[in-house]
Amino acid sequence: MTTNDAVAFRTINLLKEKKMTQYKLEKNSGIDHGAMDRILSGKNKTITLTTIYKLARGFNITFEEFMNDDIFHSTEMEID
Repeated sequence: MTTNDAVAFRTINLLKEKKMTQYKLEKNSGIDHGAMDRILSGKNKTITLTTIYKLARGFNITFEEFMNDDIFHSTEMEID
C-alpha cells in the first residue's frame, strides 16, 4: 500500500465514521470535487501535507488525529 492509498483509505473510513458526505467534506476542507474524487479513487499520486491538513480540517480534527491510524504505521507501507 502506498501513502496515497493510505490517505484515501483513512478518508473513506472517516467519512463513514462521521456519517459525512463527500460533498460536505469538500466544502469543509476547501478541496474541489475533482481533486477529492482523485484522492478517494487512488488516482492522485501526489498527496501533500497541505492536502492532509485540509482533510483533517474538513473532518474538524487535528492533523495528528487524522494520522493516528494503524494504516500509517504499517511496516509494509511503500514510500514513493
